[in-house]
Amino acid sequence: MTETEFKYGDSKWLEQPDHISKSQIKREMHALQALGEELVALSPAARAKVPLDEELLDALELADKLAKKREALRRHIQFIGRLMRTRDVEQIEQALAVMRNTKQAADKQFHKVEKWRDKLLTNDEALTEFVAAYPDIEVQQLRLLIRQAKKEREKEQPPKAFRELFQLIRPVIMDGEHG
Repeated sequence: MTETEFKYGDSKWLEQPDHISKSQIKREMHALQALGEELVALSPAARAKVPLDEELLDALELADKLAKKREALRRHIQFIGRLMRTRDVEQIEQALAVMRNTKQAADKQFHKVEKWRDKLLTNDEALTEFVAAYPDIEVQQLRLLIRQAKKEREKEQPPKAFRELFQLIRPVIMDGEHG
C-alpha cells in the first residue's frame, strides 16, 4: 500500500454499492432522534400503544422527569436517538403513524361538529337539514338548546347552552359516521 492510499484511504470503497455516505448516516441519525423526540412528547397512555422494549421505556420515563431541565433533556434525547439505532424502528413508526391518523380523524370530526353547531345557530333551515341527516337526535332538546344558545349570545351571557348543544350533537354525529 502506498503512502497516499494509507493517508487518504482506499478509493475502492467509493465504488462499492453498499457504501453509505457520512451525510446519509447523519440524516438517518437525525431522523431516529426526531422519532425519539416524538416518543418523548407522547403521553404515557399513548406510549403504551407503541411496541417499545424495557430499556427504551426506562429512557422515555427518565425523559419525562427531565422535562424542566432543558439541556439535560436535550442530551437525553440524543441518548434516546442512539438507543433507537439498535432497534427495529419500523413497528414504532407504524404505531406512531396510526396515532397521527387517529388524531387527524378526531380533529376532522371535531371540526365537523363545530360547523354543525355554528350552522344550527345561524341558519334556521339547518335544523331540518340536521334532523334529516341525523334522525336519532332528540329534536325537542335540540330546539331548546338552540333557542337558549341564541339568547345567551344576544344577552352576552356565558355560553352554557352553546357548550351543551355541542355535547348533544357530538355523539350523534360521531355515531352517524361509524354507523
